[in-house]
Amino acid sequence: MAQKIMVSLSAAASPFCRPEEDPFLLLESTLRSIEVVLMLRRDLPLRRTWSEQPYGEEEITRLEEEVLPAIRKCLARVDELDQRLLAQHELLVLRCELEAKRHALA
Repeated sequence: MAQKIMVSLSAAASPFCRPEEDPFLLLESTLRSIEVVLMLRRDLPLRRTWSEQPYGEEEITRLEEEVLPAIRKCLARVDELDQRLLAQHELLVLRCELEAKRHALA
């Protein structure tokens, strides 16, 4: 759930970069696209632009069992890093606010 929130926040207008410049938004979008293609093409060969030989059952199974979980694991790790950076930022903001209050009382 936190990952979905972070993706939504990242996809919103940002002063830091455009969404298409965020590699992890691209990875999230890629994951969803592959999942949709595999779902819609269930039990059908998966054509590739570079080869006359489509992916068959064995290749599709490898995608489902190896590639998609690897992408999910990567995105989960990115989410962990994002959460840590967010917590560090919130702590810094809190410290600054406390320091400002302390100076105002002095």
